[in-house]
Amino acid sequence: MGRISGGYIFPHPPIIVPEVGKGDERDAMDTINAVIKASKEIANQRPTTIIVTTPHAPVFEDYIFISDNKILKGDFGKFGSRDVGLSFENNLSLVDRIISYAADEGISSGGIEPGEAVKYGVESELDWGALVPLYYITKKYDEFKLVHISISYIGMEQLYRFGMCIRKAVEESDEDVVFVASGDLSHKLANSHYGYSKYGKQFDELVIKSIRENDVHSLLGINEDLCESAAQCGLRSFVIMYGALDGYELKSEVYSYEAPFGIGYGIAKIGVGRKDKDRKVMDKKIEDIRKNEDDYVALARKSLETFVRDGKMIEIPEGLPKEMKTDRAGVFVSIKKDGQLRGCIGTIAPTRESIAGEIIYNAISSGTEDPRFFPVEPNELESLVYSVDVLMKPEPIDSIEELDVVKYGVIVKSGYRSGLLLPNLENVNTPEEQVDIALQKAGIRKNEDYSMQRFEVIRHKA
Repeated sequence: MGRISGGYIFPHPPIIVPEVGKGDERDAMDTINAVIKASKEIANQRPTTIIVTTPHAPVFEDYIFISDNKILKGDFGKFGSRDVGLSFENNLSLVDRIISYAADEGISSGGIEPGEAVKYGVESELDWGALVPLYYITKKYDEFKLVHISISYIGMEQLYRFGMCIRKAVEESDEDVVFVASGDLSHKLANSHYGYSKYGKQFDELVIKSIRENDVHSLLGINEDLCESAAQCGLRSFVIMYGALDGYELKSEVYSYEAPFGIGYGIAKIGVGRKDKDRKVMDKKIEDIRKNEDDYVALARKSLETFVRDGKMIEIPEGLPKEMKTDRAGVFVSIKKDGQLRGCIGTIAPTRESIAGEIIYNAISSGTEDPRFFPVEPNELESLVYSVDVLMKPEPIDSIEELDVVKYGVIVKSGYRSGLLLPNLENVNTPEEQVDIALQKAGIRKNEDYSMQRFEVIRHKA
């Protein structure tokens, strides 16, 4: 049985490679000394494979790139030192296992066909995010195969689950693996040619503190706006690594942090101990969500779970609040997986005998009939998070000024076509955006005549 024996966070400034820095690397000696220390420790562990994640390999919105060339090689030609190069054998059997486990989780990953790589200008050589850490590691030890993985812009929780797929693949193998998560911190600290942001220091302090305390929840919860303001590149790489270490006791030590060129460089060791069920971050998060479900959300979840597992629709349970069994209303059921929408279907007006009946039908429809997604599979059920919106009676409005994206949802109508958008949705910030999306859903052009209604909801979520 294989295992990940340790994890390391490395920065990747090419300037710390002497052949590139040509003396300027001396301004980052704390970083260099810490990188050498980490490299010596990796050499002492003598891993059979090193997995490196990097933000500078090909990056896609919904696909995780994993190099699938037999030989992985690259050099520092972009930085004036083409004669400094590295070459490694790719651990293709481990790569195939990772791709397979990721597919089981609904996460697309793998290589790129040569023709597609040429078409989109994708380079197959190792990037500097991988080369800089490997340059120092190979000075101490080079008897390992390599797995080279890029980040992706899928949700952070999905990246974490992808890391969990890496762990499963390693445990199924006979490999002794060291995981190297490559990434710099904020690029907008003092004196950086990327500019300055007051949020740079805030971001770096939060990340370093989270690493020291093994506070994975804080890393997963870092606001995207803060990431963008800080102009960081490493967080997604780190999250994949922590996913790969999910379920193990962790002991972390930050070896150094400095920002000599206005860019934050952190080096840390993540020691891996025994398996610890309390360290299963995603399981614990879902467990906490389940504990906080009210009757509306619990009914939606039970409805879909029963239908997917047993192929049947549940009866309305006993013991529900009176209003769920006697009141009637339109209901929308939204389902998310790892923070990303997995299904959402509902009714503007009541179509069933009660709110409970509406929830049952719409929960099943959201999970199995939303045309944007494949039907939910049984192995996904434990990862799903539900919310239920009970719609109040819509009222007509004459102007977009009567909308408030937090308080009101909107219904647009033109003839037989209609579109609805719920209130208080992520990334919908103005009434104009809200109406535009509703029009698109309805297939109504902006220059057509259409009417609008607004409505409030009672939102139930764990």
